[in-house]
Amino acid sequence: MTIPATTSVAIVGAGPAGLTAAISLADAGIDFVLLDRQAEGANTSRAAVVHARTLEVLDGFGIAAELHDLGIEVPRFVVQDGGSRLATIDFGGLPTAFPYTLMVGQETTEAVLLARLRKAGGDVHRPYRVTAVHDDGTGVTVEYADAAGASGTLRADYVIGADGMHSVVREQAGIGFTGATYPESFVLADVRMDWLHAREEVSLNLSPEGVTVVAPLPDENGDRYRVVATVAEAPEHPDLADVQAILDARRPGAVVREVLWSSRFRVHHRVAEHYRAGRILLAGDAAHVHSPAGGQGMNTGIQDAAVLGALLARVLGGAPEALLNDYEKTRRPVAADVVAFTDRMTRMATLRPRPARIVRNAVLRTATRVPAVRRTLAYRLSELANR
Repeated sequence: MTIPATTSVAIVGAGPAGLTAAISLADAGIDFVLLDRQAEGANTSRAAVVHARTLEVLDGFGIAAELHDLGIEVPRFVVQDGGSRLATIDFGGLPTAFPYTLMVGQETTEAVLLARLRKAGGDVHRPYRVTAVHDDGTGVTVEYADAAGASGTLRADYVIGADGMHSVVREQAGIGFTGATYPESFVLADVRMDWLHAREEVSLNLSPEGVTVVAPLPDENGDRYRVVATVAEAPEHPDLADVQAILDARRPGAVVREVLWSSRFRVHHRVAEHYRAGRILLAGDAAHVHSPAGGQGMNTGIQDAAVLGALLARVLGGAPEALLNDYEKTRRPVAADVVAFTDRMTRMATLRPRPARIVRNAVLRTATRVPAVRRTLAYRLSELANR
């Protein structure tokens, strides 16, 4: 596809947030250009949890049912310390049409979003790397380069930076990204294995060696799982022996038979100082990054983009531009809260001194015996408070 010289909205980054923003604009009849530096299908960022609030947002686009049929319903979240169960959080009683967590790979979520975008008449321009963004007050000039290095420019009324943690758009806008990095590295692996729990549960396993999350993934054989674990220093591509050793130390009895995909990563907890700088706005990981505890990241980004797309459509349809200030007012506090919540979860889960772990376990057991506490945690994890 040829990139036009001008557009109403340039969206940089075609992950879940960028695709959601594009769908919202396409449905409103707003012209846009969506640029992504990756070839199609090359995204290796692998979020796998879709929460109830996100499903409500996607239902507004008519795709929640399709995504549901490609995933697996998981109605419970359990916390273990070794073989001892500390807490069970049940999503079944949530006030929503989607009282569960949906486990589905990010590549599937992106494919469903892309198909919906194409149905609305839009598409993604790939692979184009944005190199500079200039806001002169009357519009924004986006400079880009294609895979061969040939450069071009695009003039837009507004730009959405949905280009991830290392956002060029955010840096070019001069928006700070405050926070820090956790000392541990993380192993991420999709495996086939014999697990110890039902496939209706996401299991958070606590141990002195670190925290390990095991979640079922959709698969006709019923033996595919996502494993996320903190380690002092993860290998670049964890293999079967690496994953098996982690589980042997932290949740003995699981048998890993195949590693389908693996990676390592470090986790940051950061929030953009502002979500808007003139005609430039941020969404998704460009605006906030945090611990994977609770699977909040991609969900928060999709919700960001749905709100922002709707606001931009109204402004481009004639509403006052000051309406865009509502985006930061409503969405940045949500991100700050998510970062704080996931940080507390991560620090609680990675406690190593035995006295601290004993106290933590006792508090978890006692608190989650109270039905109101369990309901509050389920409501929080599901992001229904973001309505």
